[in-house]
Amino acid sequence: MALIRLDHVNIRTGNLAAMTAFYEEVLGLTNGERPAFGFPGAWLYCGDVAAVHLIEVTEAAAPSGSLQLEHFAFAAKGLADFLTQLRRRGETYRIGVVPGLGIVQVNIHDPDGNHIHIDFDPAEAASVPDEPALAVA
Repeated sequence: MALIRLDHVNIRTGNLAAMTAFYEEVLGLTNGERPAFGFPGAWLYCGDVAAVHLIEVTEAAAPSGSLQLEHFAFAAKGLADFLTQLRRRGETYRIGVVPGLGIVQVNIHDPDGNHIHIDFDPAEAASVPDEPALAVA
């Protein structure tokens, strides 16, 4: 067996509307077709792939404890535009640069607190000279 790619992430939430809006408005995913499961949820598409599956749960069934997803990541283009959008929305973010590779990671959290990082090619760092985390020493 050989893995080919990440297919999707499935997230349980007690806040389906806010989570769906976040993934649409902040990450630009599209709320799309979903099988007729016997429970509420949403599938958010990245292009033709349903990359984020949300399942609505009651508070009693909501995830708890310390064993949670650490993060998941998307590769993207358009770093400057993405940072502008985050600032406009008042979203909190943190930028990291992968040592030795230069990949720019914009770390954000969805309304349920799930950690997501959006990865950009190192060449895009030059497009945001006003970002202190990307200042060239």
